[in-house]
Amino acid sequence: MLRQRGKASRRGNACYGQRKRDGIIQPLDSSRNPLPRVCLLPSAVVKRRANTVRIIGGEHGGRLLPFADVPGLRPTPDRVRETLFNWLGQDLTGLRCLDLFAGSGALGFEALSRNAREVVFVERSREAVDRLRAFAAAIGTRRATIFQKDALEFLRGAVPGGESAAAASSRFDVVFLDPPFGEGWIARVLAPLRPLLADGARIHVESERPYEPDGGMQILKSGRAGAVHHALAVFSSDQRG
Repeated sequence: MLRQRGKASRRGNACYGQRKRDGIIQPLDSSRNPLPRVCLLPSAVVKRRANTVRIIGGEHGGRLLPFADVPGLRPTPDRVRETLFNWLGQDLTGLRCLDLFAGSGALGFEALSRNAREVVFVERSREAVDRLRAFAAAIGTRRATIFQKDALEFLRGAVPGGESAAAASSRFDVVFLDPPFGEGWIARVLAPLRPLLADGARIHVESERPYEPDGGMQILKSGRAGAVHHALAVFSSDQRG
């Protein structure tokens, strides 16, 4: 990017090839100043770097989270994340969370930023997993557990045995489900997910159409942002499958 030299460089919205006279910006004589006309925009309107999302709240609020350039990877929009954590609350102390289709990791890192006890990230893309691990290291957290696995493979291998205290403590209090659209993932993962849920667990679902709960799920809140339908459901252990 070209940088303007001299006094004019301090004017955030000044342009090369212009000068200000009596409050009006006028073109300079091109024979005396051959610089091209290039406007410098204020920093407030500079676009976010490509392939990053911003953590919107908590300890790491404002920090940019880089994500991999993977086909189909669709970070949860800022508006949806803000709404979700208004629903969940801004303090997740003591809660164990699962980001099952982690992708960018935006939902899981928002939870960590709000002091979740642990967040388990599951993502099948090696490149995306590398970015997740790099960001976890960058923020110095030991509360992120990251698996490079298919969602169904992870769920089928993670079922806790029996009703011991250890099994109960390994269940998830909050689950984020933001799978690729149009592939029927929500219906495919709910059955193997249920044994991993704590009583009263809350499940965030993003989908291309409104989520219709079943099997012990009850919708608490729902909304829409553009093409994204999102809902927060609660799970009752009385209906555990």
